[in-house]
Amino acid sequence: MSATTLNTIGRRKTAVARIWMTEGTGNITINDRAFEEYLPTIELQNAVLAPLQAVSLLNKHDLKVSVKGSGLHAQAIAIRHALSRAICEIDAAHRTALKPLGFMTRDPRMKERKKAGQPGARKRFQFSKR
Repeated sequence: MSATTLNTIGRRKTAVARIWMTEGTGNITINDRAFEEYLPTIELQNAVLAPLQAVSLLNKHDLKVSVKGSGLHAQAIAIRHALSRAICEIDAAHRTALKPLGFMTRDPRMKERKKAGQPGARKRFQFSKR
């Protein structure tokens, strides 16, 4: 890959992560904030860095990430999904290492919407016979 920028999208639940990946020193910026500041726990940081560690590309690319929707954990997994897609665009051979780990799979589970005339998605109001 030359000095071009790769742009990919990853999703989980209602979280959408867009990544701009360029060759660099491993600098990661999420929503114009430092990586460690945006994702405070080691667990979330490792979830994001896992695809890079799996294909030995850690500290070889700079990432600019824009993520919105859902919670922090879903956002971290959406970033991981987008990053895995970008790595596969660099070299399709990396797909064989990432797919068995589940990094290429989009998790479609979302909260079911509330229906009209009910208190929740499936819950009904209490029934009274008399």
